[in-house]
Amino acid sequence: MNANIMLKEDITPVGADYETVRQVIEILTVDYRDQPSLEEIAARLNQSPTQLQKTFTRWAGLSPKAFLQAVTLDHAKRLLREENLPLLETAIEVGMSGPSRLHDLFVTHEAMSPGEWKVKGSGLQIRYGYHPSPFGLALVMITDRGLAGCAFADAGEETECFEDMARRWPNAIYVEDSAATAPYAERIFDPARWNRDQPLRVVLLGTDFQVRVWQSLLKIPMGKAVTYSHVAQDIGQPTASRAVGAAIGANPISFVVPCHRALGKSGALTGYHWGITRKRAMLGWETGRV
Repeated sequence: MNANIMLKEDITPVGADYETVRQVIEILTVDYRDQPSLEEIAARLNQSPTQLQKTFTRWAGLSPKAFLQAVTLDHAKRLLREENLPLLETAIEVGMSGPSRLHDLFVTHEAMSPGEWKVKGSGLQIRYGYHPSPFGLALVMITDRGLAGCAFADAGEETECFEDMARRWPNAIYVEDSAATAPYAERIFDPARWNRDQPLRVVLLGTDFQVRVWQSLLKIPMGKAVTYSHVAQDIGQPTASRAVGAAIGANPISFVVPCHRALGKSGALTGYHWGITRKRAMLGWETGRV
């Protein structure tokens, strides 16, 4: 049944916050191809980036960047599925520099519940396998819910690498199954496989603090790097840089959750669980593809 409803009064919320949020949504929806930064939007609205971020997040439930990613991803999926555009054309159409940046948006994640984390993997089956990668032998670990681990080993260090990862979830059941993990390895390391419109699903197994840090790492664009203090600011704990560094070092899904893009305060590469040389190789490999 159709009906025309006449309101007796204007129910539009009053106040500057509502108008700010409305304008931000309009900018992000209309100008998403330009991928406007928070600073650019704030300048257009004559506001500080920090205050704009707080206001929008409080009202909309997500940050302007997250809203922009959602709008961009939705349009990209439509172009890939409905209009069958090639990946490069899709990336250019939605305002990204190339396929590798688009790939970043097609990594989705979920976290194990605190209860699941406390039992250290009890009842969880983790399948694993070793596969060649641009950065040495990769140990790939999966659960029924998605990719749970990605680690690296030099020749002869396979057992040591596996034991290092297994200590994180000592009560899990481990099954060697390279056939099951091979498709994940291909998706991770072969750029030619980044053209699928189905996201690479990642499951994060860690404490609440660690998961928040790893989620922040997923925001770092390919070819870019940030400091530990930047990550600490992003998760709302600006004085926790040291704890952030520890959480980054404990990241179980190396390369996909890009802990290699986090640097020390001075910009130094600092430590990397799988070796500074490998971290340097990853950053160089990515830089050549953006």
